[in-house]
Amino acid sequence: MAQSRQDIQSRIASVDSTKKITKAMQLVASSKLSKQREAMERNREYAHALQNLLTLIVNAAGKNDPYLKENEGKPAFVFVITSDMGLCGGYNANIYRTVLQDLSQNDRIVMVGSRGAQWAQAKDLHCDATLIDLNEDTAYMDLANQMQLALDLFNEKKISKIEVLYTHYKNTLTFIPVLETIIPVRIEKEQEKHNPVQTIFEPNKAAMLSSIVPMAAKSVLYSLYLESKTSEQASRRMAMESATDNATELQEQLELAYNRIRQGAITQEITEIVGGANALAS
Repeated sequence: MAQSRQDIQSRIASVDSTKKITKAMQLVASSKLSKQREAMERNREYAHALQNLLTLIVNAAGKNDPYLKENEGKPAFVFVITSDMGLCGGYNANIYRTVLQDLSQNDRIVMVGSRGAQWAQAKDLHCDATLIDLNEDTAYMDLANQMQLALDLFNEKKISKIEVLYTHYKNTLTFIPVLETIIPVRIEKEQEKHNPVQTIFEPNKAAMLSSIVPMAAKSVLYSLYLESKTSEQASRRMAMESATDNATELQEQLELAYNRIRQGAITQEITEIVGGANALAS
């Protein structure tokens, strides 16, 4: 009986220690989420404006522009954005599921994040490149360099399209994996119905496209990367909050079990004392 009480006491101490760790990680994730969301929102407006400019220029250039057409019969080039750290709930699992369901074995993949790189290696999934532990100051250039390689392959008609598999941040509780096509540029149906605006290109259409398309594609990729990182921190905060709540519930159950055993031991001792007293009296 005494040993059982000691075991429960040990488990209570272990759960309490775990709860302190998960609570601290929850606070850290909340702080990082706030910072990451601010960075995402600062970049989002610029990226959307650049994307709209790209759509306008390509639309004005005509439907025969190469950036409007897929290179049929070729594999896709896909950036897959995962995390560099764990303990973020189903964040990475949702991305992995989408990779297996929506991507072809022939697609060329750039895996962003060490967790994704490890998973791809375990699955014998070939990656053209892996980007691990991107630094906040150099992340844009690292992603831009890979995007430029993808654009070169598209222009050489070696790939059909350029896509990004990222986690869309809707709010602090909702984030879903999305496979978005960057190249070829998609023209909205509503824009197709409208009469095209007469656009004057300066210096010329070819020069504008060769400059704007790479700039917009790189900016959109970086914007989706920031959105994925925001989703990662939100998922980690929620996972740590859930772990803290579970630890609290388990600790309460263990304390209740401990008190029951302790009360049982006290009752047994009283019974033995009363029994002994009655035996002496008789």
